[in-house]
Amino acid sequence: MTTYIPSLTLPGAIFASPAASILVPVGLGLGVGYSVSPKNTQKTYLALKQPPYRPPPQVFGPVWTTLYGLMGYAAYRAWTTGTSSVNPRTVELTKQGATLFSIQLGLNLIWMPLFFGLKRPIEATTDIAVLTGVTGYLTYLWSDIDSVAAWCMAPYLGWLGFATYLSAGTGYLNGWNFADKERESKSSSTGTGLNKDYVNQAPKRE
Repeated sequence: MTTYIPSLTLPGAIFASPAASILVPVGLGLGVGYSVSPKNTQKTYLALKQPPYRPPPQVFGPVWTTLYGLMGYAAYRAWTTGTSSVNPRTVELTKQGATLFSIQLGLNLIWMPLFFGLKRPIEATTDIAVLTGVTGYLTYLWSDIDSVAAWCMAPYLGWLGFATYLSAGTGYLNGWNFADKERESKSSSTGTGLNKDYVNQAPKRE
């Protein structure tokens, strides 16, 4: 159970606007992604030992943009439905959900800097595990307010479970230490440039 904490909650005006509720998480997600540097992020991702079913790095940008949009729309649906209710309990749950949404968004945004920027896999995996739990509870809470909002969170919750597996698996396979895991290989296209490959990937033949 949680409570409504105004100081930890995004302004209600954001939740009340469909455009703002979608654009704020999308914009913040893109901002954090570019602040960490997509090029360096891909190099680190390719250079680490990874568990099975790892997606190519190009998948993450479109997936996360879609999920940020869905979570924003879910927040808009839950807020507008809940705050217009004549049931005081529903209104209170809606405000609690707004606090949980804001907290989970913050947890979401710090994962990439922890994992790729600071290269702290233990802290990053702890963060995403807590994020998954908070999001699961938020989805459950919103299911009592607006079923569409809850279903919009379902893909996000599923992806968080997969991302937790990748984060924990990558940390474990690399000894929870990302230092000195990259290798340099000659680019087959130029013969002189240097590319980063998966550290557990067979070298490319010239």
